[in-house]
Amino acid sequence: MPRDPITIHSIQQLRQFVSHTLCQQSNFEEGIFQVTERILTRGKRTCGIFFCLHGPRSVKLTAVWETETNSILFYGSTGERFRKAMLATALAI
Repeated sequence: MPRDPITIHSIQQLRQFVSHTLCQQSNFEEGIFQVTERILTRGKRTCGIFFCLHGPRSVKLTAVWETETNSILFYGSTGERFRKAMLATALAI
């Protein structure tokens, strides 16, 4: 079932949404575990951001925000996608 687009106005709100969603997936307490990010490029053009939540016992949950489709793909610790979220408006990196 498709969800309504998420309204996010800044990169900081995007970070908070990604962290919240990843923590919720594995029942982690928010703000406890480090979330790292890397800018993704295609050629010389920025095309998204890769997020990684570093949980306990080397558990890693990831998300990718892709600028072309303006969507965020969320992946669990086994690499299986568990959610896709569309953003209502485009963000500038």
